Amino acid sequence: MAGGWSRDGAVQDQIDDTVSDAVRGARARMPAGEGLEYCEECGETIPPRRREALPGVRTCVACQGQRDKTIAHSHINRRGSKDSQLR
Repeated sequence: MAGGWSRDGAVQDQIDDTVSDAVRGARARMPAGEGLEYCEECGETIPPRRREALPGVRTCVACQGQRDKTIAHSHINRRGSKDSQLR
């Protein structure tokens, strides 16, 4: 049951879209192909155990940590604010 001007199932569609976007984003960030011996950002050696654990890895742990912090702050708010919904 939807409320207001939305149709039935709109809330579930919104949830499904959010999950699909998150999965698509995670898959896009996964390394693929042959990994590198040296970090593509800082040039430091990527330890062999990291290369074995993550095939296709292209960054060292420190650089990947910085990337993850940047990515964590970018998301889409599909709901909008309450103020915009009340107008």
